Amino acid sequence: MSEEKEYWSLDELVAMTDEVQKGEIDYKGKTVEFQWCELAEAEEPKVVMVDDDLSEDEKSEKYMEMGRERATLMLKKADEKNPDGPSLVDVWSKLPSTLKYQITNIMMGIENPNLQQP
Repeated sequence: MSEEKEYWSLDELVAMTDEVQKGEIDYKGKTVEFQWCELAEAEEPKVVMVDDDLSEDEKSEKYMEMGRERATLMLKKADEKNPDGPSLVDVWSKLPSTLKYQITNIMMGIENPNLQQP
């Protein structure tokens, strides 16, 4: 027996860029709340072409910079739409990198079993 597929409507997909998403993640025995918004193409950071002549470490750093900028924009957009929500923008650069990595993965759509939708 095959499962019936559920399809997104175009209106639902477009609405995602206006919706503030909230999440919680367990981090070292405590819960961290956060919020973010999907970005429309016009809101995405400018993509910088990475020079093939760079070392692998330099290329990796460039890609990490682009990822950090995108994550920051997603957090800021949510804060603008929901200023009373659980904001991480002001402390983002000071958070442990392992926590930021986990939160960023969730925002980018990478599955995480610790994520709990409130």
